[in-house]
Amino acid sequence: MATKPPQIAILGAGTFVKNQYLPRLSEISHLFLLKAIWSRTQESARAAVEIAHKNFRGVECKWGDNGLDEIIQDASITAVVVVLAGQNQVDISLKMLKAGKHVLQEKPAASCTSELEAALSNYKSISADAPGQLIWSVAENYRFEPGLVECKKLIADIGKMMSVQVIIEGSMNSSNPYFSSSWRRNFIGGFILDMGVHFIAGLRMLVGCEIVSVSSMTSHVDLTLPPPDNISSVFHLENGCSGVFVMVVSSRTPKILWRVVGMNGTLQIERGFQGQHGYLVSLYDANGESKSSFFPFSGVTEELKAFLNDVSENTLKKGSQFVAEQRLSYVEGARDVAVLEAMLESGSRQGELVQVKKF
Repeated sequence: MATKPPQIAILGAGTFVKNQYLPRLSEISHLFLLKAIWSRTQESARAAVEIAHKNFRGVECKWGDNGLDEIIQDASITAVVVVLAGQNQVDISLKMLKAGKHVLQEKPAASCTSELEAALSNYKSISADAPGQLIWSVAENYRFEPGLVECKKLIADIGKMMSVQVIIEGSMNSSNPYFSSSWRRNFIGGFILDMGVHFIAGLRMLVGCEIVSVSSMTSHVDLTLPPPDNISSVFHLENGCSGVFVMVVSSRTPKILWRVVGMNGTLQIERGFQGQHGYLVSLYDANGESKSSFFPFSGVTEELKAFLNDVSENTLKKGSQFVAEQRLSYVEGARDVAVLEAMLESGSRQGELVQVKKF
């Protein structure tokens, strides 16, 4: 049985909404109806709506407490996309869930594990009182990047894991549109947490198991960035393998790389450019021969498609028949944050071994 496309609202009108969400949503506009865009201020909301009007002519402009209440009261809006300052996202998401709306919340899932625990407890209570299943998803596009999806398929080819390396040399300088973001500068863990959840998500997806403990050293070198801006961590996986996670927030030589060495070969995925931005996946076999494939970025589009599909499927398959996309689950986002929090805590304790909180 066919169902009408869900009506959604976007809560937030910042850089990522204007530069990523609106262009990517326009590519899949047949899957939904964009009813409203909300922001704290009228000016910000209007600026985003002006951009949205090119592809979504009927979109309404909402702002402030009154605008938010109007979205909450609007029963025709079945789902919202929450793209706000990290400190405010959980509270707004829970308000929307309480109003019976499905939520796709931008990463990170929360600022710390205590906020995650409270959020999941509230979600459980809200869900228990809801007439149907409520979806709370975290928008972690790395779990949907075709390059990482391909690596997950290839990982078995290298045999038993011996070592894992994650090398991140970021480019968070004054030319980056997020450099001056006030909420990221006032966020627990700063850019390490906000950016780092992407790379932890990629790591966890690639190795197919959880990180159980970490030992880290952190430093603050670039004083234009909030502390810390560098972290080097040894992590231990539940499969017995260990690895290193090295992240520099702002480097002159940007690099993003995951590398897994196994008994029968090595698998590597590295960010690159071949006419367009994406990931180069390289598999080296036991004979030293290699094969490589390039996968352009499309993670944001794929995660949005998955969420909208979940919302539509949830309407069709009432009750226990519906199973949400696991890669979008709030718990997955919580596990990413828990790893970074443990790494940062270890760094603050000069490398003391810290167990990762389980979710």
